Amino acid sequence: MNKAIRDKYIAVIGLEVHAQLLTKSKIFNGDSTAFGSAPNTNIDPISLAHPGTLPRLNKRVVELAVKMGLACHSEISRLTIFDRKNYFYPDLPKGYQTTQDRMPVCKGGYVTIRTKEGEKNIALNRIHMEEDAGKSIHLENEPDTLIDLNRAGTPLIEIVTEPDLRSSDEAYALLTEIRKLVRYLEICDGNMEEGSMRCDANVSVMLTDAKAYGKKVEIKNMNSIRNVQRAIDHEIERQIREIEKGNAIVSETRTFDADSGKTFGMRTKEELNDYRYFPDPDLSPVVISEERLSEIRASLPALPYDLFKKFTTQYQLPEYDAQVLTDSKDVASYFELVCTHTANRKAASNWVMGPVKSYLNEFNLAADEFPVPPQKLADLIALIDAGQVSYTVASQRLFPELLKNPNRSALEVAQQLNLIQQSDHDSLLPIIDEVIKEFPLKVEEYQNGKKGIISMFMGEVMKRSKGKADPKVANELLTRKLKKS
Repeated sequence: MNKAIRDKYIAVIGLEVHAQLLTKSKIFNGDSTAFGSAPNTNIDPISLAHPGTLPRLNKRVVELAVKMGLACHSEISRLTIFDRKNYFYPDLPKGYQTTQDRMPVCKGGYVTIRTKEGEKNIALNRIHMEEDAGKSIHLENEPDTLIDLNRAGTPLIEIVTEPDLRSSDEAYALLTEIRKLVRYLEICDGNMEEGSMRCDANVSVMLTDAKAYGKKVEIKNMNSIRNVQRAIDHEIERQIREIEKGNAIVSETRTFDADSGKTFGMRTKEELNDYRYFPDPDLSPVVISEERLSEIRASLPALPYDLFKKFTTQYQLPEYDAQVLTDSKDVASYFELVCTHTANRKAASNWVMGPVKSYLNEFNLAADEFPVPPQKLADLIALIDAGQVSYTVASQRLFPELLKNPNRSALEVAQQLNLIQQSDHDSLLPIIDEVIKEFPLKVEEYQNGKKGIISMFMGEVMKRSKGKADPKVANELLTRKLKKS
């Protein structure tokens, strides 16, 4: 699209993010929430809405929802109720959804995101609890629809933002941050591919000098953060093209086709959805005491935003390092434990982001399953800082050996493998003299101004010392000797 045309418009985006809570049973009964069970095996009379059955709230659901609200700086409602949302769900036997309307468990709040433009707080409208519907399965060339009710009644929270996002990059950053939050809090696994986290995007565009938002379109059925970004980009351009042609934007629900990268209309939306909400008479109001709220607040772990600030200010790490280290809770925790045993935080960061994460990725492990204890890695860093081994030798020879023998000390392994660097002059000078004597023409080139050739001499010294020469000391001695020769 022509940049001049694109720059005439502002995108206005809001997200609705559903996160499936990590409870063993459903929100209103004892059915299992295990993923991958045979169809229609995790159901009971309550899931099937048999007459005379009554729901009973799973209190763990309330606790996990409050955790998310606290992490998002929301106001926690001390009194909250459930409502019936009257809407036709073919895969929810009750014919209505139990959710929250006027009194959600969490009100307001914000999530901080980082993009290339800097930090921005994305305001939340609410976080509320609700139940999931079942799954309708449409097999190709089959006239009937199959219904699997295993998911019906699975507990969800819905995180609803204000229309504060202005680009697909911001939406990508927000979803990434929400996924990190739910994983740090251990309330949801965040796997969009399995449907544990789902996102609907409301997108509209308006002229840069307009006072009112344009007609919004809701995009559904996106199974990855990247696809959310792609769908928003396409929808922004589609709406701008339509407006430039003189066409009105239709308020509708659209779906995203990942193969073509395009959105397609599904159904038009009502200007005002009349779901006929009313308080569910079968569920008592939920009262959250100050004591219980304090207990939940005290149970919160260190969150990614706080760790990012700690790593960049207290530990003086670059923002890139802090971003990578806080991507997952287990890696951040391992890094912090290493830092309790070493003051060289940058070296600890380099090791965790490099060799440690490579090993974890290769074997598909979490950081708490990494074989080398944090103190042993800190001991390895200390050997390098003391000049007893070089980083190259440590990463290529010592580190692999520690992976095989994690209970041994780095020093013990280095001594056994004869890896301790030679830094005393008496042991290095004979090697340096030998190299200089063997390459008189190269010595002459160096003395005639070709200073870069010293790398050749260093290579020979390292080779003849079997990698044990302290590079810094060897370089100083070589430089001194070459000047005198």
